[in-house]
Amino acid sequence: MDTPSVVSRARRTAVRAATVLATCGALLAVPQIASAQTRIKMVLNWKYQGPQAWFFVAQDRGYFKAEGLDVEIDQGEGSSAPIAKIAAGAYTAGFGDINAAIDFASRRPADAPVGVYMIYNTPPFTIAVKADSPIKGPKDLVGRTVGGPANDGALKLFPALGKVAQFDASKVSISNMAPNLREQMLLRGQVDGVFGYINTIWFSAMLVGINPAKDLRFINYGDHGMDLYSNSILFSRSFIKENPKAVAGFVRALNRAVKEVLANPEMGMDAVMKREPLLKRELEKDRLMATVKAEMSHPEIAKVGFGDIDLERMRRAISLVVEANQLPRAPSVEEIFDRSFLPPAADRLNKL
Repeated sequence: MDTPSVVSRARRTAVRAATVLATCGALLAVPQIASAQTRIKMVLNWKYQGPQAWFFVAQDRGYFKAEGLDVEIDQGEGSSAPIAKIAAGAYTAGFGDINAAIDFASRRPADAPVGVYMIYNTPPFTIAVKADSPIKGPKDLVGRTVGGPANDGALKLFPALGKVAQFDASKVSISNMAPNLREQMLLRGQVDGVFGYINTIWFSAMLVGINPAKDLRFINYGDHGMDLYSNSILFSRSFIKENPKAVAGFVRALNRAVKEVLANPEMGMDAVMKREPLLKRELEKDRLMATVKAEMSHPEIAKVGFGDIDLERMRRAISLVVEANQLPRAPSVEEIFDRSFLPPAADRLNKL
């Protein structure tokens, strides 16, 4: 017959064993929960600015997390830079120029990232000159010096502009410069023009006391036969193949954030200022709204919905970039942009 002390010891042993088992079970469960969050490392087109508000809203409001995603967002160095960074495996995704992706896909199709959600559907590429400059159009750039950051999308497309506008781009001197020196160097006469996105130059000029409406003129690529798309969400080809549900979830979360920021820009600016409190809030809000108006409101979205592309327009854009830059091959539209991850048309905007 068991004594009370023996029974008590047995009970204590059983309790300790149950506790150990429960603890082990809890420890085993933690990695399983963590692994449910697919990690995406993303690089932006530029430093923190107003037109990036939707990325931060999707992150802060848990829209990415609700899709099972752990998204890290880094600042960028120019719209063409994300393409090579994604191809090299440094990033899973990026917000970059689809035309640079066309160029890359022509040369290295197996490594080229793929667009999945078009954001800048109207060409923002421009060359800014001083208001009193004798340069009135693209042909007047011959024999002049034009400057810009090395990874600037407009600079990368300059040979294509030469082809379309019928001037010899090789007879234009190119000067690379730090982004924060662009507008000052133009006004000081150190260069005759500068490459950039029109809203980037416009609002950067305002930050250094330049009145762009009075002091600058713009030679816009879109006015000279270059009806191109611009910045898209891009994913690595391998990640798309291995994690299609994660790509669809990212696009779904971002699409939701885009709609909310457009409905409430102040909410979007709260998220931007959280990243960089030294930004001038009202100027960045103006930059956001100007970008929506000038770079995201192509009439085609009434037909295809925001985030999508017009297939024939993209085919023309690919042909233009390939021919103008004398690329080795013309990628198919499907190599450049995969529409299969887009939310249903009813869930996407058809006007901005």
